[in-house]
Amino acid sequence: MHYKIIPVAFLLTWLTAIWTGPAMAEEKIILAAFGDSLSAGYQLPPEAAFPVQLQKALTAKGLDVEVRNVAVSGDTTSGGLARLDWSISDDVDGVIYELGANDALRGVNPAITRDAVDAALARFTERDIEVLVAGMLAPPNLGTEYGNAFNTIFPDLAKKYDTVFYPFFLDGVAGDATLNLPDRIHPTAEGVAIIVERILPDVEALLARIELDRTKNAS
Repeated sequence: MHYKIIPVAFLLTWLTAIWTGPAMAEEKIILAAFGDSLSAGYQLPPEAAFPVQLQKALTAKGLDVEVRNVAVSGDTTSGGLARLDWSISDDVDGVIYELGANDALRGVNPAITRDAVDAALARFTERDIEVLVAGMLAPPNLGTEYGNAFNTIFPDLAKKYDTVFYPFFLDGVAGDATLNLPDRIHPTAEGVAIIVERILPDVEALLARIELDRTKNAS
């Protein structure tokens, strides 16, 4: 019986492809929607919540991404900071940070909100987790002084920590009665669909950063 001799270089290339190539390239990306009731899906069926609709949109694009719903209704930026480490498990690659609406609705001192967001983004940086900051705006009835102090928090800190930044989570939905529940605060399923459509390019930018991080870590 005759055996064909396989060149060593070819064999090593083949084994490397099996052990590291496809498996690493196809590893699922885990995102966490870290927010309040706007992300949690307040008074909506589970399939209509932001994380579920976002995952469906990403899947439709052929992307292997899991979007976890780790949002808590009523949460403030300080509350989110307090639960950050146990809410965001070690296998999470990226976070969509959507907090601040309840701070504004309660008239929380913007300095407190800024400190909480700053600390949260610092913690994500320490843990090598990429972040998309979904900004929030203060309601006009709180006045110009409050609005100016609050509305600069998210762009300032997104720049400081070099995160992906989406200026206003409720863009295209806030103030439209047809896209909000009777409370005029929380989006309907249709409202969430618009949020997903508008934020999607920035989520894809977040995914690109995660893939780049993986490539650097693998080299």
